[in-house]
Amino acid sequence: MFLGIDLGGTNIKVGCLDSQLALIYKISQATNADMGPDVVVDKICETVDMLLSENGLTMDIIEGVGLGAPGPAKIEEGIVISAPNLPQFKNIPIRRIIHERLAKPTVFENDANAACWGEYVAGAGKGVRDMMFFTLGTGIGGGIISNGELIHGFSDNAAELGHMIIHRDGRPCACGQQGCVEAYASAGATAKRATEAVEAGAKSSLKKKLKENGEITCKDVFGHYAAGDRLATKIAEGTSSALGLLCVNLLHITGPQRIVFAGGMIAAGDILLERIRHHFRQHIWPLKEEPLEICFATLGGDAGIIGTAALALHEYERNL
Repeated sequence: MFLGIDLGGTNIKVGCLDSQLALIYKISQATNADMGPDVVVDKICETVDMLLSENGLTMDIIEGVGLGAPGPAKIEEGIVISAPNLPQFKNIPIRRIIHERLAKPTVFENDANAACWGEYVAGAGKGVRDMMFFTLGTGIGGGIISNGELIHGFSDNAAELGHMIIHRDGRPCACGQQGCVEAYASAGATAKRATEAVEAGAKSSLKKKLKENGEITCKDVFGHYAAGDRLATKIAEGTSSALGLLCVNLLHITGPQRIVFAGGMIAAGDILLERIRHHFRQHIWPLKEEPLEICFATLGGDAGIIGTAALALHEYERNL
């Protein structure tokens, strides 16, 4: 069996997979990220122990461990350079630490890449060799599978797909750039653009939501879009157009067979998926028919633990 550890700023998720990639057991605990790396590492090991003991297992049956963590990293060295939701993590050799604490072969990966791998081997990407993956949430994360392998790039931080610039001198992004697709099409950006428009005086049924709840969410935008609200339609179409354009650009880079969207924003449902596909068709070149499939992820919140455990299995098989 193989352990998958998905380290997030809010929760630590641990899962146990068999060699057929079936998720047998899983557990989640609060990260306590503000208490620093030592406490977080202790929490990881405690969560692993809890998963095993609650299910009558021991580390003897574990062949390998996969660990996913957010933020820029040195993948081969297993180092978290920094992570916005783990504020005290600065150049932490997390793979070495977990390897020493659990005494098992340990592989390390960026969390978005790990979720991408999970969908590739056990979810919406099964059956293809070339795939792109997006997580749509507060920001936009991504991953690229090319010929059956994750793309890391020269500096180990390739596939920051949310930070591709689609508007020169456009909206400021939290990353420090301007015009990133994340600044237009993430759940956070969609809600922010709607809020700005309402506060600037635009007529919309979203005004009542803002007054009642003190905020407008991405879910509100797509709900009011489905009901025919003019402003919500404009905002939602802007989001869908940006994502469709992103699909076009990325098609021309690696030629994926499938692009998979994940994250909380896909709860908007078919209306979001249909509009992304529509804008993709509007922008793509007419020289030939493109067989690219655009779809939603299927693993939900388990993608990270499945992906990290599956990467441990992948490494185990390569070593054999």
